[in-house]
Amino acid sequence: MQHHEEMYDVNPFKPKVGSMVDEVAVIVAILIGWGLLNFGFQALLNLLAETPTGEGVLTRLTFLSFPFHFWFTGQFLPLWFVLLCVIFNLYTDRVTERHNRKRNRTYE
Repeated sequence: MQHHEEMYDVNPFKPKVGSMVDEVAVIVAILIGWGLLNFGFQALLNLLAETPTGEGVLTRLTFLSFPFHFWFTGQFLPLWFVLLCVIFNLYTDRVTERHNRKRNRTYE
């Protein structure tokens, strides 16, 4: 019995054709969604700051009796992370199911 070991070359910047391309696309979309809200809101706070201490429109606004910037970073961003995790799992399951169906059709 001959032992044959396959080499797996995994490179997210050059994904192989098939499910890996779709999985990398889902990962990139989720990371962009995460980065836009996390870093974009902080940049928006800095852009709208009216004083050197950082006070501005978004620091004076309130939401559910909390300052908006506090609510956004303390409450919304963790919820956004959980929502992104759910979206990631749903899309990854769809990609896996679609490619498994394609693979099973070729073996029939």
